[in-house]
Amino acid sequence: MYPEHAPRVPAQRAVEVHQPTPLPPAVAVPAPMVPVQPGTVPTVASIVLPDGRVVTGYAISPVQPEPVTPKPPVSRAAVNVALGGVGFFAVCGGLLLLTTFIAALAAFVHQLVILAAVTFGGWIAVQVFSASGRTGGTTVHIRKAVIKRNKFYG
Repeated sequence: MYPEHAPRVPAQRAVEVHQPTPLPPAVAVPAPMVPVQPGTVPTVASIVLPDGRVVTGYAISPVQPEPVTPKPPVSRAAVNVALGGVGFFAVCGGLLLLTTFIAALAAFVHQLVILAAVTFGGWIAVQVFSASGRTGGTTVHIRKAVIKRNKFYG
């Protein structure tokens, strides 16, 4: 089914070598310089230094910032309305928290009442069911009592 193993000689492949082709250098032609004349001719200033040297140059005027446009004054009524709105929302938030606090306090008191009722009811039940084991005190046997004229005679 499979061919028997036969030693093979590795096939020689044709190797092709590529050499890079240099590109011709791009010729950069500088753009012609067009002199631009300023709108006004700046004044030349000369300064004499203490040692006698003279420095000549152009006077640079400081850059003036753009004038700030004054904002219109805010009316007192607008300020009061804005502060009133902020106060109103603060009060609403406080009332929401207050109602939540009152509801939680009511639930807490309700739980305390239930706890007291269960505790007190359990205490009464213990007293009733454990009273039969005690000795002493007055024991009344109603079956043996004779009732005459709304009085008990034993």
